[in-house]
Amino acid sequence: MNDLVQIQNLIYEIRGYRVMFDSDLAMLYEVETKRLNEAVKRNIARFPSHYMFQLTKEEFLNLKSQFATSSWGGVRKMPFVFTEQGVAMLSSVLRSEKAIQVNMQIIDTFVKMRQWAVESKDISRRLTELEHYFMEHCKDNKADIKELKEAIDLLVDRTKPSKIGFKVN
Repeated sequence: MNDLVQIQNLIYEIRGYRVMFDSDLAMLYEVETKRLNEAVKRNIARFPSHYMFQLTKEEFLNLKSQFATSSWGGVRKMPFVFTEQGVAMLSSVLRSEKAIQVNMQIIDTFVKMRQWAVESKDISRRLTELEHYFMEHCKDNKADIKELKEAIDLLVDRTKPSKIGFKVN
């Protein structure tokens, strides 16, 4: 699995943000989660709430993924998650060569995902325009319109990105 896909699989959508868990980031940076969070706390002014936030117990329980547990069998603290901006800010807090390299890969992944989402919206919009054009100009041939609509629906389904992460209510 290439780095882009590996990182993409670690990005979730929570509270309308695309985020990465502190434990996943620590794994990528090859540091303990505790050490990552200590470095962040020493520089907390660099991490406003739209860069990093802690999950609520309800949010955490709603996640279907399994995360590392503490030695007594449960999570002692709710995990922190970092938005794209928070991940970028981590590079100023974690100064190792590994952290710099990983940060560049993560930021590249966020950018590629955003570009793909924009391109996907544009394709969907253009297909909808095409559908409206044919509906308006081909009213006499309903069978062709039905086949065209089915083909467009299939294409639109293929251009929709798969949901990243899990829906948290």
